Amino acid sequence: MSEKAINRETTSPKHYTELKWKIIITMLCIAIIPLATMIIISHFQYKTHLKSEMVRPLHAMANKTKHSFELFLEERLSTIKFISTAYSFEELNNEQIIKKIFMSLKKEFSGFVDIGLINSKGDLVSYAGTYALLGKNYSEQISFKATQLKGQYISNVFMGYRKFPHIAIAVQHLTSDDRSWILRATIDTDYFDNLINSMGLDYQSDAFLINDDGILQTNSKYYGKTLEKCRLKLPPHGSEFSFSENSGILNLNKRDVIIACAEFSSANYILVLVKPRSVVLKSWYALKTELLVVFTISLAIIIFSVFKMTDVLIDRIRKSDEKRENVLAELQHTQKLSSIGRLAAGVAHEINNPLAIINEKAGLLQDLIEFTDQFKNKSKFQGLTGSIIQSVARCRKITHRLLGFSKRLDIKIEPININSIIEEVLGFLEKEVIYRKIDLRLKLLEPLQSISSDHGQIQQVFLNLLTNAFAAVEDTGIIIIGTGNRKHGGVTITINDNGCGIPENIINDIFDPFFSTKKEKGTGLGLSIAYGIINKLGGQISVESTEGVGTVFTVRLPAKPDSNMELLK
Repeated sequence: MSEKAINRETTSPKHYTELKWKIIITMLCIAIIPLATMIIISHFQYKTHLKSEMVRPLHAMANKTKHSFELFLEERLSTIKFISTAYSFEELNNEQIIKKIFMSLKKEFSGFVDIGLINSKGDLVSYAGTYALLGKNYSEQISFKATQLKGQYISNVFMGYRKFPHIAIAVQHLTSDDRSWILRATIDTDYFDNLINSMGLDYQSDAFLINDDGILQTNSKYYGKTLEKCRLKLPPHGSEFSFSENSGILNLNKRDVIIACAEFSSANYILVLVKPRSVVLKSWYALKTELLVVFTISLAIIIFSVFKMTDVLIDRIRKSDEKRENVLAELQHTQKLSSIGRLAAGVAHEINNPLAIINEKAGLLQDLIEFTDQFKNKSKFQGLTGSIIQSVARCRKITHRLLGFSKRLDIKIEPININSIIEEVLGFLEKEVIYRKIDLRLKLLEPLQSISSDHGQIQQVFLNLLTNAFAAVEDTGIIIIGTGNRKHGGVTITINDNGCGIPENIINDIFDPFFSTKKEKGTGLGLSIAYGIINKLGGQISVESTEGVGTVFTVRLPAKPDSNMELLK
């Protein structure tokens, strides 16, 4: 593939589009992947931590409340044990004594409904309370059998003859003569409800007691009434926590709940604490929302910044490539011009030799004709030889100009006359002046101060300025060239045209490299080169222009360049 084809491919719009997306994707990956990784890690770490910190208090609350229940039951159980050991069977079988004991129990302890003495056959032989239960046989009831087996018993909640929820506490007493009897008391469950209410749960949360069979021992807000089967799927026995999705009851939508369970050691009860997951993890959801907002805002900023920076970067790369292409094209053009200049210099040098011969021969013919009296058509031949000599002089003048321009790269500070250089440059442009009928007006000051500068580079400046002036004016346009002396030494040159003028919005850019209004016809280097040459030679160049009226370029050159100034090479 040729170099031009490669350059064309690397500067095509498709190339810049592909480069732009590659940069965008790379920068987005570099920026977003670490951010997303940090967000994900923070998400899981905070989720685990917050769950632990927020769910653990539920278990602590459940255990604390369970402990209060157990204290209540242990206190009642201990009281019944004390009575069974403090009084004999005969004393407890005395109606007056047992009623007195019952009155003391009701006075000192809340919750007692009645108390009774059961003999070894299961008959209720002594009773204090509000119900007619004396003589009832309990031998077939679980409470009687369990008490004989374990020595004490706390029952599940039941209705019984009383038609309201209560529990039974029974203690077996063994005598030294192998007799046994049971002291049994019943307690209402109002205290259970009071303990649950004292937990201070919000309206969305629930707490209740169940037994091992899942039967409710207290009322539940959402999962059933006392002695109903609990409608909540509970965690396995021994689990402290459970995350469970349950169908809502009492206008509660289907939702995730957190369940904390606490099993009683002294009774067949389990305290269940239920809270909606959204309530327990409210702080976590707030943090998760904040993380999502931060991530979204950061992502938007990153994407906007990446696209903006990429657009700026691609634009700069495109401009850099264009400048590189222009510089390469200009270098090629300069090399071509340099080759043409050397070729022209060689041709001019070779032409000078035959021209010298022609000039000598024509002079010899003119002398022969002049000194021969009998030469026929003497005056006619004298005119012809004069024309030859005049044409040779004109050709010699042209070749000298070519030789002068071919040496423009060789820097040499010497005394020069600006008026003479302007006339030399105009000699190259005289054909265009005549062809386009341009009104060229010279206002060259005589005598003009001589200055020290580089002849070839001054020629280059004036050629560039005049070429621009010729391009700006229409046919029959006016160009005025003026020169003058400066007060403190040096000269001033003005080139004034009545052409199209320069728009105000671009007049500050005309000396920038590669800036051109001629589109494909110009390289944008003429004024830039002229500006650089004048600056290196210690002068100044300025422009004044009015669009549609004309332009004036003013060049000021010192009498002598600064000796420390680096000249163009």
